[in-house]
Amino acid sequence: MSAVTFPEGFLWGGALAANQSEGSYLAGGKGLTTVDMIPHGEHRMPVKLGLEPRYSLQDEEYYPSHDAIDFYRRYKDDIALMAEMGFTVFRTSIAWSRIYPNGDELTPNPNGIAFYRSLFEECQKYGITPLVTLCHFDVPMHLVTEYGSWRNRKMIEFFTRYARTCFEAFNGLVKYWLTFNEINILLHSPFSGAGLVFGPEDNHEQVKYQAAHHELVASAQVTKIAHEINSENQVGCMLAGGNFYPWSCNPEDVWAALEKDRENLFFIDVQARGAYPSYAARVFREKGIEIEWQPGDAEILRHTVDFVSFSYYASRCASADMNEKNSSAANVVKSLTNPHIPRSAWGWGIDPLGLRITMNMMYDRYQKPLFLVENGLGARDEIEANGEIHDDYRISYLRQHIQAMGEAIADGIPVIGYTTWGCIDLVAASTGEMSKRYGFVYVDRDDHGKGTLARTRKKSFWWYKKVIASNGQDLTD
Repeated sequence: MSAVTFPEGFLWGGALAANQSEGSYLAGGKGLTTVDMIPHGEHRMPVKLGLEPRYSLQDEEYYPSHDAIDFYRRYKDDIALMAEMGFTVFRTSIAWSRIYPNGDELTPNPNGIAFYRSLFEECQKYGITPLVTLCHFDVPMHLVTEYGSWRNRKMIEFFTRYARTCFEAFNGLVKYWLTFNEINILLHSPFSGAGLVFGPEDNHEQVKYQAAHHELVASAQVTKIAHEINSENQVGCMLAGGNFYPWSCNPEDVWAALEKDRENLFFIDVQARGAYPSYAARVFREKGIEIEWQPGDAEILRHTVDFVSFSYYASRCASADMNEKNSSAANVVKSLTNPHIPRSAWGWGIDPLGLRITMNMMYDRYQKPLFLVENGLGARDEIEANGEIHDDYRISYLRQHIQAMGEAIADGIPVIGYTTWGCIDLVAASTGEMSKRYGFVYVDRDDHGKGTLARTRKKSFWWYKKVIASNGQDLTD
């Protein structure tokens, strides 16, 4: 039995993203997005980093997002599986280019609106609350080629028009909204995070932080619009979370870790507090960054989010002499390898206590309710001769993290809910692999796009069903 108590009405569920699950990348009038241009294989990382431009598809490359796991056609069956587990919340995203194929149109695509309306109505049928991300790593490619994506201030207009359309079209069906998924990933993976491609003359830091300013203004403007359209709307920001630990008690290592934390928390400092943090001025000065503000930006930024959502997979380590050679390549957010914790097959540190530490830090800092919207273990799953999948390692990981989340709640932190990442196996954003599986439901598809797409319940499916039914009290096998 669990030693902690979750509040009544706590939301339990799972999360997917449109670009990693839907497939049907041109169906229903959808336009190309940034993620549709990111191939599987050796070119994936240079493209994600904005260092190798992709403005057109190449015949010899495989693009995992194009078909993904066919959620676009199978969503009713997949939502039925979520309902069978007892989900009370389902996090997904809207593909911007299904609503506005190019991104700069004045009128939306009715086919896109019809699809998502049907999706959210299907959730409603089972009593599942949708939690919807407006931009989850998928900027319409036309906005990249025509405007330079978020380096261009015109993106604020395009994004707010898109968001308003969603708030009006799905009013009453969706209450919980997130503006940008893992907004801080813009710094670490600029093309996948914000559609940024760099030229030879670019000051990369200038481009990234000017794009960040535009996203932050857009996020605040969208938060204001959401509240105007329906006072019941709750809007959150979303951080790729996980504290940096100092490599040692050397004060220089402690300072390095603090700086790394601030680098990621900068975005949430603005979204949750309503102004640029005091430390930003020196950071910009030392990086040669000059943010171009427009009259009214500071006032717009005061429209803060209602809650702070975040992903948590692993904690991180930093030192004063950290560099590309001694930091782990396991994640786009660079980290030294922590010798005190185990690691996943993909090199991600497994640190449940780090979740409690992160949650306490964030609530101390922002004093807003938290929502853990991504947490999970990427692992290779094997199908046994009898067709069963015994993913005890995933159960163990989730159990420990749910217990840590419960301890954070006992610490006095208000938490709205918990959605595990990739509740149904999907394309991994980091590597483009299907073999890096997160789900309670196995999808028959391999790293090269082969397979029947058949769904199979794993052992963790039945375990999580029991966890939800007991409101987190029964975490036993």
